[in-house]
Amino acid sequence: MSDPLKYQRILLKLSGEALMGEADYGIDPKVIGRLADEIIEVQKIGVQIGVVIGGGNIFRGAGLAAAGMDRVTGDHMGMLATVMNALAMQDAIEKRGGFARVMSAIQIHDVAEDFIRRRAIRHIEKGRIVLFAAGTGNPFFTTDSAAALRAIEVGADLLLKATKVDGVYTADPAKHSDAKRFDRLTYDQVIERKLAVMDTAAIALCRDQRMPLRIYDMTVPGNLMRIMHGEPIGTLVDAS
Repeated sequence: MSDPLKYQRILLKLSGEALMGEADYGIDPKVIGRLADEIIEVQKIGVQIGVVIGGGNIFRGAGLAAAGMDRVTGDHMGMLATVMNALAMQDAIEKRGGFARVMSAIQIHDVAEDFIRRRAIRHIEKGRIVLFAAGTGNPFFTTDSAAALRAIEVGADLLLKATKVDGVYTADPAKHSDAKRFDRLTYDQVIERKLAVMDTAAIALCRDQRMPLRIYDMTVPGNLMRIMHGEPIGTLVDAS
């Protein structure tokens, strides 16, 4: 693509479930490999990248709490699951010749650096792909909120949420054939209509700091690159 880059620094949010592929649990090597390939491809053209990965493919704190576990304990287990996913992504990136760093919101020095904002920005500026693990480091906050927070902290131009659908719909397109896709929404519209984009705290944080958010289908090869060149893939959520 010869079009100039529209974004210089992005924060990519991947759900843990995205790493499972067609499996019921864990990580599909083919899926994480393809995602690593796309991330490296975009990084090589000059885009600075941070990544937040969820942990739902291993543990989900809210689900454990619903089953009777203490919510704080469940959330801490979920944070550790995100560290495992970040380490797996780091391995996939480095096997492909990329450079990656895992930075954790909880101290786990043998496998990850502590998250320090200025150090994270320095890594990104040096062309390293920074994988932000352990959410915000606090219970009761999702990795969606962590993604919004990290995007703002590192000065990203765009927050991207990679999903298995091609944007935000009026209803679940898998269950409702008449569901319509939105090309663009405001933060307030997402909150008022209770659209399943990100949790309300994450959307409110994006709104307050005017962080644009784009939801797109990660299963289509090349979508990430197309977005970097300004193609209107998926649904954009912003202030306008």
